[in-house]
Amino acid sequence: MEWTLEVVVLPVSDVDRAKEFYADKVGFKVDLDREVAPGIRIVQLTPPGSRCSVSLTQGLPGAPGQRGMEPGSLSGLQLCVTDIAAAHGELVARGVDVSPVRHAGPGGWEDGPGEEWNSFLFFSDPDGNGWTVQEAPAPLAER
Repeated sequence: MEWTLEVVVLPVSDVDRAKEFYADKVGFKVDLDREVAPGIRIVQLTPPGSRCSVSLTQGLPGAPGQRGMEPGSLSGLQLCVTDIAAAHGELVARGVDVSPVRHAGPGGWEDGPGEEWNSFLFFSDPDGNGWTVQEAPAPLAER
């Protein structure tokens, strides 16, 4: 049996603002924007080339037995690209406040690209949910 990660719920304070950020600035595709029941809205967006989406919700009750997340409390979300410099340029051109390209070195994070699998950039959404973008040596289908 396969267990595929397909949706990550992002805790946000304003669904419309978050939808605009992820669609217009980061370039995610809007798959769904629907009121699924009275007062319950779900917006699902997918990064280009990804099989995993993010979900923004409004009015959806918490899952039974699970605690809710405060807007901006999620960090460590990671995207992979094959050209970190191009990804950086695209995000900057779209108005995203993004870090310089960095790599992990002996003293911690150092500016500039690193060796294979060691080039990153970082950004946060308007609520503070943190993202990492890592350069991969090849598209996912080829790894």
